[in-house]
Amino acid sequence: MSDLRHMTGSTLVLGASEKPTRYSNLAVRRLREHGVPVVAIGRRAGRIGDVEILTDLPDGGAIDTVTLYLSVVNQQPWIEPLIKLRPRRVIFNPGTANPAFAKALVGEGVEVEEACTLVMLATGQY
Repeated sequence: MSDLRHMTGSTLVLGASEKPTRYSNLAVRRLREHGVPVVAIGRRAGRIGDVEILTDLPDGGAIDTVTLYLSVVNQQPWIEPLIKLRPRRVIFNPGTANPAFAKALVGEGVEVEEACTLVMLATGQY
């Protein structure tokens, strides 16, 4: 695991991909353009601009927002670790809605949104 202490208040993009056609890749780039510190986690290590793609959750620090780009099936191994991470909010992007996971998050006091991170950034609602 990487150290996250210097990334307080950042956004974790789960499902990050080096492929420029993926929405997760675009989200990382747009978040950085808006000056948001980003932690990217993907299936494979790599890089999107100045952001390293990790393959596991980093240690320490605080994540403000998690934005999901994983199908419900691929979310399964991340549910408990993300609940333990205790972000302020989790954004379920289109195609990632998971009512059971959302309910568990709300039960832990985490704000849940079904929204598109890219639209939120473009409209100033992020």
